[in-house]
Amino acid sequence: MQVIEGMLAGEGMRVGIVASRFNSAIVEHLVDGAADTLRRHGVGDADITLVWAPGAFELPVLALELAETGAVDAVVCLGAVIRGATDHYAYVAGEAAKGVADVARSTRVPVIFGILTTDTIEQAVERAGTKAGNKGADCALSAIEAVNVLREIRRLAKP
Repeated sequence: MQVIEGMLAGEGMRVGIVASRFNSAIVEHLVDGAADTLRRHGVGDADITLVWAPGAFELPVLALELAETGAVDAVVCLGAVIRGATDHYAYVAGEAAKGVADVARSTRVPVIFGILTTDTIEQAVERAGTKAGNKGADCALSAIEAVNVLREIRRLAKP
């Protein structure tokens, strides 16, 4: 049996981070965690591209444009959607999630969903580098692993 699994080696990898400015106090910590993790795993600073989006709703279209350039091997989408008193949360969170998944499927580039969807600001803070770790860092690891897995799968087709 042949087993394919990803490694956490990012040397030579190019990664885009598309991040939402909305809730920037949270998102900046996610970006810092992602960038730090990418660097620690061998991705060169010059190979990390950061794109700022107005909000989480705009993340998919910017991720699509970046993925389609061929300039990156993976895209990490980072944002924070915090439940409020209106239905706005459900629409933004749902469409952002659907959009990120659609980009990954249509481009065949790993597009990682790192958009926090929390009930409270405290929960978001916990996931941006305090009690619950840093989800930006977790997503960076997922990007590296997914790129390496895809590279191995694509090697199967080559004689």
